[in-house]
Amino acid sequence: MAQRAAAKRSRTRTKRPLRPPARKAAPAANTVGRSATSRGYNRTGASHRPVADAPSQKLHKILAQAGVGSRRMMEEWIREGKITVNGSVATIGTRVVPSDSIRIGRRIVRWPGIDRLPRVLVYHKPEGEIVSHDDPEGRASVFERLPQVRGAKWLAVGRLDYNTSGLLLFTTSGELANRMMHPRFAVEREYAVRIVGQLKRDQIERLTSGIELSDGVAKCDSVADEGGEGSNHWYRIVLREGRNRVVRRMFEALGLTVSRLMRVRFGVVALPPRLKRGQVSSLPAGEVKQLLDWLEQNAVEKQGAAPPA
Repeated sequence: MAQRAAAKRSRTRTKRPLRPPARKAAPAANTVGRSATSRGYNRTGASHRPVADAPSQKLHKILAQAGVGSRRMMEEWIREGKITVNGSVATIGTRVVPSDSIRIGRRIVRWPGIDRLPRVLVYHKPEGEIVSHDDPEGRASVFERLPQVRGAKWLAVGRLDYNTSGLLLFTTSGELANRMMHPRFAVEREYAVRIVGQLKRDQIERLTSGIELSDGVAKCDSVADEGGEGSNHWYRIVLREGRNRVVRRMFEALGLTVSRLMRVRFGVVALPPRLKRGQVSSLPAGEVKQLLDWLEQNAVEKQGAAPPA
């Protein structure tokens, strides 16, 4: 009997380790206007245009697309003379084509293949982690949780402060990160905010009309009451910027204390309900293409809405 039970256990199929669930398509705040195929991608994500035919582009943009770093960081490296093109030190405004030889020190930077989609990670950041590689205080970093990536580096799409939790995106594309973060694209950020007490009508009006902070006016697109228990009350707010501690500072200007803050959406990407704190999930290729489409459409709309120079 004991032998038969042991044989049955040996035939039992070994369970695979649990993985974070794949993210379901998040409901978009704005409808994505064009499909992935309209941007030149086929079903595998490959572009129909060969790399050799690519037009010249600014050096810092190409370096960002190659996953070397953000556009701002690349501009700093160019100013510091760290980058050469065809053996000559590059300057701000340098344009490059695929046949150019780009080097950072001894490292050769290859032209980013337009037949490959960037990678995007969705991370549920817990409180008590910093969004930085280095910290003098030795605190835990979100980058310690991420998988290794060959030939590129993970770029954080925006930041969340030490005591803020929720949705944090990472990508290998500096261009994607720039279109999500730069103020001129005005991408929505949605937060769940818990405060001690409740907002009065005039305070809600101040949040939506604009509050003067030390670095300029900040305002919410919307403020929704989500209820609460005891002295704690939840609100869901939407704004279109990511200045340092901007949500906390807005409520502090109203004399209110934020006891908990959580980002639940960034653009068309929402925090998956089943993704637990500290877990990371890779965005599927189809959803990466959907995100790229939406970012392109959003950039066109914002450019069309911009006042003439």
